[in-house]
This record gives sequence, C-alpha cells and structure tokens, in this order.
Amino acid sequence: MIVTYLIVSILIALLLFVNKSRVLNGAFVGLFMVLQCALTVFEFTQRGNYDAVYFKADSLALLMLAVLTVVAIPALLHKFNYVEPEAETPRSRGIYYGAMVLLVMALSAATLSSHIAVTWIFVEVTTLSASALVFHRRNAGSIEATWKYIFVCSISLVFVFIGILLVSISLGAAGQAQLQYDSLMRVAADLDPFWIKIAFVFIFAGYTAKFGLLPMYTAGIDAKDKAPAPAAALFSSVLMNVGFVGIFRFYQIVSRTSVRPWADNIIMVVAVLSILISAVYLIKVKNIKRMLAYSSVEHMGVVALGLAAGGVGCFAAILHLVLHSFAKSAMFFHTGHIYKYFKSKNIYSIGNYFGHNRAGAVFMLLAFVCIAAMPPSGLFVSELLTFKALIASHHILALVIVLVLLTTIIWALGRNILKMLFVNSENVHVQPSVRHNVAEMVMQYLLLALTVWLGFCPPQFFVDLINEAVQLITF
Repeated sequence: MIVTYLIVSILIALLLFVNKSRVLNGAFVGLFMVLQCALTVFEFTQRGNYDAVYFKADSLALLMLAVLTVVAIPALLHKFNYVEPEAETPRSRGIYYGAMVLLVMALSAATLSSHIAVTWIFVEVTTLSASALVFHRRNAGSIEATWKYIFVCSISLVFVFIGILLVSISLGAAGQAQLQYDSLMRVAADLDPFWIKIAFVFIFAGYTAKFGLLPMYTAGIDAKDKAPAPAAALFSSVLMNVGFVGIFRFYQIVSRTSVRPWADNIIMVVAVLSILISAVYLIKVKNIKRMLAYSSVEHMGVVALGLAAGGVGCFAAILHLVLHSFAKSAMFFHTGHIYKYFKSKNIYSIGNYFGHNRAGAVFMLLAFVCIAAMPPSGLFVSELLTFKALIASHHILALVIVLVLLTTIIWALGRNILKMLFVNSENVHVQPSVRHNVAEMVMQYLLLALTVWLGFCPPQFFVDLINEAVQLITF
C-alpha cells in the first residue's frame, strides 16, 4: 500500500503543479485526502507488520499517522479561505497545492519508516516541500525565511547523516550490517558506546530543527511566521512530530545500551534550556504567529523532559505531543481569520476581537486555556504526569526551574491573548464586512475538543497505542 500511496501522491502533486483550473485543483486535493485516509485505515489493519520492507506500522507510527491525517485534512480544506481569495497566478496556486501534498506524503512516509536512512531521506523531502510553502508570498520576508529554513535544515540533516555513518561504524564492530531499527535494537548491547555517544549527539542535534528544540529551533520560527496559516499549522504540529519520531527511534536503540543515562542528561539539559529560550522570547514577542511558534518550542521542551525522565514521563511525552498537535494547529488555522479582520500579525494592532468576531474570540480564549495546560485541557494531564516523572527520577531542581519558566510563559501568553480579545487601541483598524468561514470555525473547535477528550476521557485503543510505543524503550 505504501508504494502505491507514494506513487499516486507524487502524480497528484505533479498534476497540481501543471494544472491551471481551480475546479481540478479541488478535485485533485480531494482525491489525495481520500488516499491519505485510505493509507491510515490500511496501516491500522496491518498493525505490527512491515509494508514494502522499509516501512512498518508499529504503535508509534500508527499514532503519529492518525494525528497527521486528522490535522492534514483541515489544513487542505482551509485552502479555500487562505489561497483562493488572493490575487495569485495559477502557477503559485499550483505550487502551493502540490507542495502541501508532497509535505503530507513525506511526513507519512517518514513516520512509517523502519529504516534509519529512509527516515532521513523523507525528512529531507519535508524540507524541500516546506520551503516552497514558506516562499508562497514571494516577498522579501518570505525569501529571507525560506533561505534561512533551507540553510538551517540542510545543516541539521548533514548532522543526522554523519550520525548515521557513525552508527554504521559501530555496527561494523558488532558484526551487523543492517540499519533497520529492529535490527539495531537487537544488537544494541554490542554496539561501541563511544561511537553511539557521538552518533546520538549528531542525530539528536540534527532532528531538533524539525522537533523545535535547541540548538536548531530557529529554523521553524521564521517559517511558521511567513508561511500561509494552513502550512504553518502543519509546521507547528505534525512536522515537529516527525522530528520527535526521528529522535525517539534512535533513543529506542540508545535505551538498550549503557549510554542511556548520559543521553537522558543531554536531553534534560536541552529541554530546560529550550523552555528558557521560549520564556525569554515570549515576554518580548509582538507577532502573533511568532508567539505561537515560541510556545511550540516550550511544549516540545516539555515533551523532551518527559522522555528524559523516563517511566510515566515517556507516556506523558507522547500524549503531550498528540494533544499539542491538535491545539496548536487549530490556533494557527485561526490566525488566518484574525488577519482577515485586522490585516496585521502585530499583537498591538489587534484588539477587541470579541466585539468583531465573538465565535472566533471564544475559540481563542478556549485555545489559550488549552495551550496553557489548564483544566479542562488534556495538556494539563500530560504536564502533570511529566512533573510526576521528574519527581520520581529525582530531578527536583529541573522541576523547580521548569515550573517558574512555565508560570512566566502562561503570564506572557495570557497578557497578549487577553489584550487581543478585550482591549481596543488607536492602532487597531478593522476591515469592514469581513466574513469568516463557518465550516473552518467548526473544524477548529473540533480540534480543541480532541485536546480535551483525549486528555481526560481517552479511548482504550488510544491508551494502548501509547503504552505499546513506550514499551519500545527498555527501562
């Protein structure tokens, strides 16, 4: 199925590139959404089995693929609000649609990949397709953001490639030649700790460009700011998830070696520093999309904390990743609605949103509650479990520092969002007769509802998938 999916997706993307008809654009995108859903359903029926040798539908892959499909469908449907009304050429429209399809395709393949090099290849494809989306506006800011994204991501993927080479060296010493994740886990105890340590540094640092942690987090900030809202929603959720998958897959191997305690310390330090960076920038940020982008850095820091703490923290990390994907993508979708009213991304040029779009303002208020991890947000549950894991693993100092930083972040987010909702000023200029798409608002509310439901009343199959993913790590 995965081979058929890849071939058909590439054909659809090519047709979107060359097609000039809006009607056919919609038909091709609709066909791809059906194909994406079909892949997801098929992989669930093949749970635990390989697909075309280099892809495997294990628990983590299924979970991330399901999240990707749920977020990708509204991202593709939001195109009518963000792309169609713009004064654009058929060429730019075709590039946008084709790049969206290629991005979702590459994310699906990277998620399902069972081979360390195949994961790297499809992550590289996400860089190329995402770059086309960042460049969509074709102005000075988008050009700068595009080159920055390509430059940082290219360096990061070189790091990952070096890490793969180092793993190969270690495999040679163990008498093993395959780079399948399952094969690597079987011989993990025989791998040379020295080479695995160096490989972990390169692979972890490389994938932070997608995951959104130090040192490569800067790649995503400008990209999320300059890309159209639906693309930014993908960048802030499922693209970051693929970065986590790349790190988690190699962490599965490291957890079976003597290197794990050392690796946990590296992850812990990076997580705390990433949350610190997020707190510092959120205090001063004036751009709503950059504010949400730095908030994503903070949440990925929390995910990394749970992974490093171990135990229930690993369950919390995956749960937090899933819930953040729904909440943050919904907020990025809504930034497009806000821009239609105020024609600005500057927080100080947005005000009294309640007076202009009550349904949108209620959404933003609920979304703030969700990303601030306050009840009834499911992120409250995942953060609470993360804190419990930090206490159980005796990382009390890290816990205290993180609590102070998270309090600062909630204050900074609350100050900005509540200002946009309730406070008016002379700098605010509202566009007359603005319409918002009711169907898009419904999709955004449904994503928030998933954040609450999966946190407090998760179905058993969802919990089982997370538990099975956690069992891939040896404690």
